[in-house]
Amino acid sequence: MSRRGGWQSTVNMAPPKKSTLPKPLPEGFILTDGKKKWRLGKQIGQGGFGLIYLASENIYQPTPEDTQFVIKVEYKENGPLFSELKFYQRAAKPESMGKWKTEKKLEFLGIPTYWGSGLAEYSGLSYRFMVMDRLGTDLQKICEANGGRLKKTTVLQLGQRLVDVLEYIHENEYVHADIKAANVMLSYRDSEEVYLADYGLSYRYCPGGAHKEYKENPKKGHNGTIEYTSLDAHKGLSPSRRGDLQILGFCLLHWLCGSLPWDNVLKDPALVQQVKARLMDDLPDSVQRLSVREASTDEVAAFLLQVKTLDYQDKPDYQHLKKLLAGSVGGQLDFSVPERPAVKTSNTREKKARGPPRAKPGPAKGDHEEPERSKSKPVTTHFIRGPPPTESQQKEEASPPARRTLRPRRPCTYAEDSGEEGEVRPKPIHLDHVRGPPRTRTQWSGRKTNDLAVMSGQQGNQPQHQRGKHTRTQSDKKMQTHTDYREGWDERGRRSDQELWKHSVHTDPRQDAAPTQRHSHMSWFFWVGLFLLLSVVLQFVKAQ
Repeated sequence: MSRRGGWQSTVNMAPPKKSTLPKPLPEGFILTDGKKKWRLGKQIGQGGFGLIYLASENIYQPTPEDTQFVIKVEYKENGPLFSELKFYQRAAKPESMGKWKTEKKLEFLGIPTYWGSGLAEYSGLSYRFMVMDRLGTDLQKICEANGGRLKKTTVLQLGQRLVDVLEYIHENEYVHADIKAANVMLSYRDSEEVYLADYGLSYRYCPGGAHKEYKENPKKGHNGTIEYTSLDAHKGLSPSRRGDLQILGFCLLHWLCGSLPWDNVLKDPALVQQVKARLMDDLPDSVQRLSVREASTDEVAAFLLQVKTLDYQDKPDYQHLKKLLAGSVGGQLDFSVPERPAVKTSNTREKKARGPPRAKPGPAKGDHEEPERSKSKPVTTHFIRGPPPTESQQKEEASPPARRTLRPRRPCTYAEDSGEEGEVRPKPIHLDHVRGPPRTRTQWSGRKTNDLAVMSGQQGNQPQHQRGKHTRTQSDKKMQTHTDYREGWDERGRRSDQELWKHSVHTDPRQDAAPTQRHSHMSWFFWVGLFLLLSVVLQFVKAQ
């Protein structure tokens, strides 16, 4: 039991896990870096493993809000701050950076200044801290405010400045290995100054001038930020210069387009690796196809294509890479919202695919058709008192009577023959006021046609009216068609065929001859009757 109790005591005294954030330090706490003392201000941020505080050199006054120093604090056992501290102590000393800028004729180099570091104890816990320049907002917040994208000129300018930073740290035997928008920060006082910060994953790829060997290690695969990590890191290789440049290329592509082809599969690192490999294998077309409105990706495609030519241990041509990103770069950084890409609707694509509408072909003219001038023209709507005739009726009435073939048709409803949408139509007319269908020119000139026989009273073969009902002749069938058509327009009541024949008025010219024949017979009977009456009267007179 005592042994088990000893184990329990050991567990209780174990240091906190590396992945946990440190317990906050109180505001006003004094830290000593060996040469200088620093006073903590309020906490302004936190990272994956540490906290960030405002700091001041004046330990006797509260830390002002506009101080230019910050202190990063982590547990002593954590690794990221230790790696970052080693990078600053070896590669980012102010004197070495100043010498580099003079040699390369650079006005600015975006690496934060390191001011000191040390260890501290608080409440039985050990802390490591590092003092550095205070920086402003990070690029990730700017991208989110702009809808995920940046203007093309701004992206290319950032690319050139970050190439300068990578060249410097590569020459000092280090690679960054974690380039992303959250680690690209603007200066606290000047938004034109851009820094590459957070060297917690920095790696010394060439210690003592000897480059690390190419050796894949699946156990260390997919290390880094999954969206941007290099193919070398996916394979478990140690970070290299070409890996840094490939990560930068992926970042530029994301800032320019607002997305990456593998955004939907980030939960599967192996699948992300496959998509990235296909992108690199199909350069430059694979990247050029991702261009958006007013933001072509040609420069980024050329940049990644140049990186693809590098071997694992090759030294890049940084000046050539900067020229590939030159484009029309100039002026100050512009972090305003870029124009949104044009959205093409499916209707627009279909119209472009189909082309302009084609004119409908007219009916083919055969030898049996008469010339256009000999055809009767249909009566316009202005002169029609009933519902408008359909196109088929107009053609039927416009053809010569000798060639017309009348066939009984079913009643036509308004919905079936309503014409084009939006057409102005006459109001339906009650059946009692309908005078019959309009006469065409052919019917008005009926005396010149075969109908003369009907008009002259030659109706020997025509059946007579029987008990108020009509026998349906060829003309009656035509009349029935027009009457049925009008019936569909009469919305106030539907009548049967028998009632419809009783109330309809025939206007066929051949039926107009029937009253004339009846008047002739009546006149004959009148005179015969009168003659017989006179004969009777005369005989009566003689008898007396």
